[in-house]
Amino acid sequence: MQRIVITGANRGIGLELVRQLQARGDEVIACCRRRSTELEATGARIEDGLDVADPGSIRGLRRRLDGQKVDMLLNVAGIMRLQQFGAIDDQALEAMREQYDVNALGPLLMTQALADLMPDGAKVGIVTSRMGSIADNTSGGSYGYRMSKVAVNMAGASLAHDLRDRGIAVAVLHPGFVRTDMTEGRGMIDPPESAAGLIARMDELTMESSGGFWHTNGERLPW
Repeated sequence: MQRIVITGANRGIGLELVRQLQARGDEVIACCRRRSTELEATGARIEDGLDVADPGSIRGLRRRLDGQKVDMLLNVAGIMRLQQFGAIDDQALEAMREQYDVNALGPLLMTQALADLMPDGAKVGIVTSRMGSIADNTSGGSYGYRMSKVAVNMAGASLAHDLRDRGIAVAVLHPGFVRTDMTEGRGMIDPPESAAGLIARMDELTMESSGGFWHTNGERLPW
């Protein structure tokens, strides 16, 4: 049994990860800003009030977890605010900064805060998007979201180096185009399929493969 911390756990992919990991017998600490009835029904330990864009909120979680080993951290929390070229005004800039704080800095700060609770053999997963792949960008647009995901991809690559000596492996993971509230129900797969793939990628992650960028289906993605 592993103790697994998951952010963004109250809905969508995060909620489904909680369900599946709880069902297989892992101890899940489900972190979110606001708990949901669906999350409460999983039976997982819930740590609500966590805002990954707020360093003080992250420090508060770290204090509550003091002395508890963390075998895996899954950074799932994220937001999407779409901006297009020619319409990047003051409001759009604020939304772009908000995405950077949540999508890029959030996983980095969470990993830094919990790293000293992780033993040799622990794992960190960062749920990103292939929209953060420069090589895969064939359509443009979505400036704030794409740029925040490029940034978190780089954070994952750097963390893989910085945590290697401690025996902690890092995976950067694309969940697929998933039908969730974030995508307004659009997508190609549902959360249970996405979550199952993400869990499989984390299960097979090793120090040798640390720092890679994978699709939930196992495909290696370009940077």
